[in-house]
Amino acid sequence: VVIFSKSTCCMSHAIKRLFYEQGVSPAIVEIDQDKYGKDIEWALARLGCSPLVPAVFVGGKFVGTANTVMTLHLDGTLKRLLKEAGALWL
Repeated sequence: VVIFSKSTCCMSHAIKRLFYEQGVSPAIVEIDQDKYGKDIEWALARLGCSPLVPAVFVGGKFVGTANTVMTLHLDGTLKRLLKEAGALWL
């Protein structure tokens, strides 16, 4: 699991917390603190991320931004995706 985030974004914070509470230790890329942050923003925009952060990838595939991830969590799909990717063992 990789989460592209901004350190000052409250939605990014909420999504990171969601994954930690699920027992997942995602790789976090704070694009506002990364020397390649502008390039990452450009790449996320090209993928269609809107808003740009938080952008969540599971198993190498773009899952979505905050609204999509929360919907997947609430309907139980997120847990299945995490298990399939080997990011969750419960």
